[in-house]
Amino acid sequence: MILKIIVGLGNPGKKYLNTRHNAGFLFLDHFAVLNSLSFVPSKHRYYKAEGALAGNPFVLVKPTTFVNLSGDAVIDVIDEYSVEVEDILVVHDEINIPSGTYKVKKSGSDGGHNGIYSIIYSIENDSFPRIRIGIGNDFPQGGMAEFVLSPFSADESEKLNKVFETCIELTKEFIVSGVKGLLDTNSKLSKRVENNPPESGQESLDTNSKLSKQDQTQKTINPGD
Repeated sequence: MILKIIVGLGNPGKKYLNTRHNAGFLFLDHFAVLNSLSFVPSKHRYYKAEGALAGNPFVLVKPTTFVNLSGDAVIDVIDEYSVEVEDILVVHDEINIPSGTYKVKKSGSDGGHNGIYSIIYSIENDSFPRIRIGIGNDFPQGGMAEFVLSPFSADESEKLNKVFETCIELTKEFIVSGVKGLLDTNSKLSKRVENNPPESGQESLDTNSKLSKQDQTQKTINPGD
């Protein structure tokens, strides 16, 4: 069995607990509870929770480095567990995707996300899969940092929990079947949504949802962003 690593991006500390930038942390917390796991400190720059699914081992990882330095923690993970890059799934927030939706990405550029940029820069490789959780971009010009570091609204939290249900299914497939399982399941889920469109007023989980605004980057200035 090949060990799988699931890294959720976010900022440590109570101050950032339920903020939009911590969507990755929140997802891992949800996944851990469902699998009766608890996070413990590691000897490195992250908290971890080790488990197995149908005999397939996995480790949940929450960096303690702040989002902009996530690559430091991923380097530590690779050193400790000797895993291949494609066996690391990264879950993170994404402003270029509407709230209540998600997208799966097999590999590629950082898309303007500082945490992903840090990982790619640190490991010198962009071949790791990602689940991008939409948080939307409903903020005025120059207000991105405040937006991503603000708590989810009640409506957003409800949408987030629904997205998590789908992301849990995707993550399980990744643990059992790797990147191929992740992509195949995502394709099936996308077709399911296409065949059963949401009622008027509801948002779709379609991974190909159009952006509600023009693309904006998640490049931030402060190390805690």
